[in-house]
Amino acid sequence: MSGGVDSTACALLLREQYQVRGFFMQLVQPDFAEQLQRVQNIADRCNIPLQVIDLRSQFQEKVLHYFSTSYHNGSTPNPCMICNPEIKFGLFMDAVIEQGMEKIATGHYANIVEKEDCLYLQQGEDARKDQSYFLARLSQKQLARVLFPLGTMQKDDVYDFVETHGFTDFKGQESQDICFLGTESIGDFLQKESGDSSATGDIVNTAGEILGQHNGICNYTIGQRKGLGISAASPLYVVQIDADQNRIIVGGNDELFQRKIEIKDLMWNCDKRPTVDKSYRVRIRYGHQGGEASIELLPEKRCRITFKDQQRAVTRGQFAVIYDQDLILGSGEII
Repeated sequence: MSGGVDSTACALLLREQYQVRGFFMQLVQPDFAEQLQRVQNIADRCNIPLQVIDLRSQFQEKVLHYFSTSYHNGSTPNPCMICNPEIKFGLFMDAVIEQGMEKIATGHYANIVEKEDCLYLQQGEDARKDQSYFLARLSQKQLARVLFPLGTMQKDDVYDFVETHGFTDFKGQESQDICFLGTESIGDFLQKESGDSSATGDIVNTAGEILGQHNGICNYTIGQRKGLGISAASPLYVVQIDADQNRIIVGGNDELFQRKIEIKDLMWNCDKRPTVDKSYRVRIRYGHQGGEASIELLPEKRCRITFKDQQRAVTRGQFAVIYDQDLILGSGEII
């Protein structure tokens, strides 16, 4: 339980069929006490017991270290892609199962289907809220223990459902993108963590000409236009983050497009590899709808993805998720 509408809806739905207990992760949320009070109130109203699982040290080691290191290396990390398999459906799930539970249910908008003795993540029915992308790295063992009760529902119907049970104060509230930041900026967080995230450096164009100064590479992302502090005859965008030289490289919009990308740390669902002469849909970030592409396998758990149409703002450190229609086939980190 997180204190949001989705996990509340799960609890209300599942208590009609199962014995339900609520579990809340203690990570490093800056407003933990406030969150816990909210979750406890919801659990009491749902008439289910609540237990807190303390995973602060493990979250620091597995997620925050990855987050900080990625930014310092010039990559843009996706902490949810690490947290879900390692923490939420890893250590947290293990702790829940140890308490005698048979399954763990969450409020993600995704589905699980079985096909040819393999469990597949399937996109949620609500295309606007589909969260299958963030769950792409879950193993067969993890999928076998999970329920996604909201996978076949629309978000508006979820709001209507909880309102029929007296929860009328959820509308307009959405969980924040990065749970451990609170109101803190990424730059401030990294400064606090390592003390050197705000080292200034040059902003250069693709020809290497200095156009201005940046205030720390962690404060920039591929495709960014606003906040560069430089002027030019035509709009300029961040096209590359050069951590080795501590530079931000900018260029025109046309320089943000590319057709080929390479990914590492490939994970194939049930070890089912893609067919060479078949096209797949590949998403390169959460908000990306996906582009048609072919897959070329490379050594050392890598592959090259060639899109039919050029894709904008491919970002190193984000994850490419490969879909066979609406089922997840595999994923890897963009390098």
